[in-house]
Amino acid sequence: MEKPAQVDSMSLPRVDPSTLGISSDEILAFIAGVNERVGGLHGLMLLCHGQVVAESWWTPYRPDRRHLLWSLSKSFTSTAVGLLVHEGKLEVENRVISFFPDQLPEKVSENLAAMRVKDLLSMSSGHAVEPQVKVDDDWVRAFLATEVTHQPGTHFLYNSPATHVLSAIVQKLTGQRLTDYLTPRLFEPLGIMEAHWEQSPSGIDIGGYGLSLRLESIAKFGQLYLQKGKWHDQQLVPESWVREASSRQISNGDPANENDWTQGYGYQFWRCRHNSYRGDGAFGQYCVVMPEHDAVLAIHSNVPDMQAVLDLAWTHLLPALTGGGMKALTIPPQSVPLGSGKATSPLAQQVSGKDWAVESNPEGVRALRLTFDQSRCRLDVFLEGRRFTIPIGLDDWLEGTHYIEGRVQAIASRGAWENDSTFAVRLYFTERPDDWTQRFVFDGNQLTVTQRKIRYGFSETDRPDLKASRA
Repeated sequence: MEKPAQVDSMSLPRVDPSTLGISSDEILAFIAGVNERVGGLHGLMLLCHGQVVAESWWTPYRPDRRHLLWSLSKSFTSTAVGLLVHEGKLEVENRVISFFPDQLPEKVSENLAAMRVKDLLSMSSGHAVEPQVKVDDDWVRAFLATEVTHQPGTHFLYNSPATHVLSAIVQKLTGQRLTDYLTPRLFEPLGIMEAHWEQSPSGIDIGGYGLSLRLESIAKFGQLYLQKGKWHDQQLVPESWVREASSRQISNGDPANENDWTQGYGYQFWRCRHNSYRGDGAFGQYCVVMPEHDAVLAIHSNVPDMQAVLDLAWTHLLPALTGGGMKALTIPPQSVPLGSGKATSPLAQQVSGKDWAVESNPEGVRALRLTFDQSRCRLDVFLEGRRFTIPIGLDDWLEGTHYIEGRVQAIASRGAWENDSTFAVRLYFTERPDDWTQRFVFDGNQLTVTQRKIRYGFSETDRPDLKASRA
């Protein structure tokens, strides 16, 4: 496979694993195991002794694209809190209500009054259920208004709104968004220039999720923690904070279980088996730090079973990192699932460039047009007063944008004729772990767009079929 381009001047060094005595056979077995058992990998990078010993990409995902991290964002929020503690502007024993005197409920309960920054960090705020926030809420106010059932610090409950409150505290104390605060202190020294963090309606970086970074940036972050906060000759994060954040601060189950979600929780980091720890996010965004092996595993993906990926890592990567093979690592070309089909059909030129009038539908689609060329297709979707175009590759992926959930998203699409009358399109959101499929079934002067399954965020829906006739 062609070696990925060096995408910034501070890229991590690459080395053949054989020079370190690392078993490339086991690394390849890990990748094959995930592909076969779970699927959904977008990018993978394995570091040992601060050097990249393996990396792989699944087309159309690329090393120069950032990718939504979901809850792996939390570990970066924790880092900002640690920097504020080091600067003397914050203590983990500070009471949460002290930062928000104007957003408190009418009656402050004893448990709410007792809640500390430390309790937010360790997911032990005392809530029995995760506070619910609506799109247009003041998220901090909604969090503070939720009943605190347990004594803070005694009960583990995974709680993304708690991390948002940490982000709000950073902004209160610094007058800066979390991203802006971290940029000169963390991102720029690590050569991370692409960071983007989504915001709440109040203009506060979400904190608990919403950060997008390139895979190599995740690997650098993990390496920074592996090096106890030191990068080259500069101590970016206090060693004491790295130790506290990555240590078990609260129990979240029986550590004797063969499960990496019951090994304890630190400050926005999960403890793992094999004396490791990690930041992770929904659908398989991983930053696994393995101190005993001087290694970091970074992954972007859309996997249905996150534990299975870790099981395979422990089975294959730990033995690889202890040596045993001298065969040079080669990773064959990878691609996300495409399905079967061919690039053309006798029908392609008959329907190319024709307009199809769409029957009334909830999405407001008025008309469709598919235009076929030798190696590509263009899908034009006409709505009331608006049109958007999706480029579709026939023998390779084509990149473009698509408007969904109120924002423009980067995409890559590819299509194939499953039979002479059915054209199937697979679309991937290349900066998120999401995808969309749909099939265009032609029958004379009729067109049905069917099997319109879209996976976006935490929802997976089959959109209703579209019925259309030749205009």
